[in-house]
Amino acid sequence: VQLVESGGGLVQAGGSLRLSCAPSVSIFSFNAMGWYRQAPGKQRELVAAIISGGSTNYADSVKGRFIISRDNAKNAMYLQMNSLKPEDTAVYFCNADSVRLKANYWGQGTQVTVSS
Repeated sequence: VQLVESGGGLVQAGGSLRLSCAPSVSIFSFNAMGWYRQAPGKQRELVAAIISGGSTNYADSVKGRFIISRDNAKNAMYLQMNSLKPEDTAVYFCNADSVRLKANYWGQGTQVTVSS
Protein backbone atom coordinates (compact mmCIF):
# COMPACT_ATOMS: atom_id res chain seq x y z
CA VAL A 1 0.00 0.00 0.00
CA GLN A 2 1.34 3.42 -0.93
CA LEU A 3 0.17 6.88 0.01
CA VAL A 4 1.25 9.54 -2.47
CA GLU A 5 1.20 13.15 -1.28
CA SER A 6 1.27 16.23 -3.46
CA GLY A 7 0.60 19.94 -3.22
CA GLY A 8 3.40 21.18 -1.01
CA GLY A 9 5.50 24.19 -1.87
CA LEU A 10 6.58 27.68 -0.92
CA VAL A 11 3.97 30.27 -0.01
CA GLN A 12 3.95 33.65 1.69
CA ALA A 13 2.40 34.10 5.11
CA GLY A 14 -1.34 34.51 4.80
CA GLY A 15 -1.49 32.36 1.69
CA SER A 16 -3.10 28.99 1.04
CA LEU A 17 -2.10 25.54 -0.12
CA ARG A 18 -3.99 22.31 -0.63
CA LEU A 19 -2.32 19.00 0.04
CA SER A 20 -3.56 15.79 -1.55
CA CYS A 21 -3.06 12.17 -0.52
CA ALA A 22 -3.83 9.40 -2.97
CA PRO A 23 -3.73 5.82 -1.69
CA SER A 24 -2.83 2.93 -4.00
CA VAL A 25 -5.82 0.96 -2.71
CA SER A 26 -9.44 1.87 -2.18
CA ILE A 27 -9.89 4.63 0.35
CA PHE A 28 -12.62 2.46 1.87
CA SER A 29 -9.81 0.22 3.15
CA PHE A 30 -9.06 2.80 5.83
CA ASN A 31 -11.11 3.52 8.91
CA ALA A 32 -9.09 6.65 9.71
CA MET A 33 -6.80 8.98 7.80
CA GLY A 34 -4.85 12.00 8.85
CA TRP A 35 -2.14 14.55 8.25
CA TYR A 36 0.91 14.89 10.45
CA ARG A 37 3.78 17.33 10.23
CA GLN A 38 7.35 17.47 11.40
CA ALA A 39 9.38 20.64 11.63
CA PRO A 40 13.20 20.57 11.90
CA GLY A 41 14.27 19.55 15.39
CA LYS A 42 10.72 18.80 16.49
CA GLN A 43 8.64 15.69 16.94
CA ARG A 44 6.05 14.65 14.41
CA GLU A 45 2.64 15.95 15.42
CA LEU A 46 -0.94 15.32 14.40
CA VAL A 47 -2.42 18.16 12.37
CA ALA A 48 -5.83 16.79 11.44
CA ALA A 49 -7.66 13.49 11.22
CA ILE A 50 -10.83 12.18 9.64
CA ILE A 51 -12.59 8.90 10.29
CA SER A 52 -14.68 6.93 7.85
CA GLY A 53 -17.92 8.33 9.26
CA GLY A 54 -16.74 11.85 8.47
CA SER A 55 -15.87 13.11 11.94
CA THR A 56 -12.81 15.33 12.05
CA ASN A 57 -10.26 16.35 14.64
CA TYR A 58 -7.74 19.21 14.52
CA ALA A 59 -4.72 20.36 16.44
CA ASP A 60 -5.47 23.55 18.34
CA SER A 61 -2.80 25.39 16.35
CA VAL A 62 -4.66 24.89 13.04
CA LYS A 63 -8.32 25.05 14.09
CA GLY A 64 -10.22 27.55 11.99
CA ARG A 65 -7.48 27.65 9.34
CA PHE A 66 -7.12 24.09 8.03
CA ILE A 67 -9.82 21.79 6.68
CA ILE A 68 -9.39 18.04 6.23
CA SER A 69 -11.64 16.20 3.81
CA ARG A 70 -11.85 13.01 1.81
CA ASP A 71 -13.41 12.40 -1.58
CA ASN A 72 -14.41 8.76 -1.89
CA ALA A 73 -15.24 9.15 -5.58
CA LYS A 74 -11.73 10.46 -6.33
CA ASN A 75 -10.12 8.10 -3.83
CA ALA A 76 -8.23 10.92 -2.18
CA MET A 77 -7.84 12.87 1.03
CA TYR A 78 -7.08 16.58 1.21
CA LEU A 79 -5.83 19.22 3.60
CA GLN A 80 -6.85 22.75 2.73
CA MET A 81 -4.51 25.12 4.53
CA ASN A 82 -5.50 28.78 4.76
CA SER A 83 -3.99 31.78 6.54
CA LEU A 84 -0.66 30.02 6.62
CA LYS A 85 1.94 31.12 9.15
CA PRO A 86 5.72 30.68 9.17
CA GLU A 87 5.29 28.26 12.07
CA ASP A 88 3.33 25.96 9.75
CA THR A 89 6.58 25.25 7.89
CA ALA A 90 7.24 21.51 8.07
CA VAL A 91 7.21 18.27 6.14
CA TYR A 92 3.61 17.10 5.99
CA PHE A 93 2.84 13.38 6.00
CA CYS A 94 -0.28 11.51 5.04
CA ASN A 95 -1.25 8.67 7.37
CA ALA A 96 -3.85 5.94 6.99
CA ASP A 97 -4.99 3.28 9.41
CA SER A 98 -6.76 0.10 8.40
CA VAL A 99 -8.40 -2.26 10.83
CA ARG A 100 -9.14 -4.68 7.98
CA LEU A 101 -5.53 -4.73 6.77
CA LYS A 102 -4.25 -4.56 10.36
CA ALA A 103 -1.71 -1.94 9.40
CA ASN A 104 -0.84 1.74 9.55
CA TYR A 105 0.68 3.48 6.56
CA TRP A 106 2.71 6.65 5.93
CA GLY A 107 3.35 8.69 2.83
CA GLN A 108 6.78 9.96 1.87
CA GLY A 109 6.06 13.52 2.98
CA THR A 110 5.73 16.83 1.18
CA GLN A 111 7.50 20.04 2.17
CA VAL A 112 5.49 23.11 3.06
CA THR A 113 7.45 26.32 3.54
CA VAL A 114 5.78 29.55 4.64
CA SER A 115 7.85 32.70 4.28
CA SER A 116 7.28 35.76 6.43
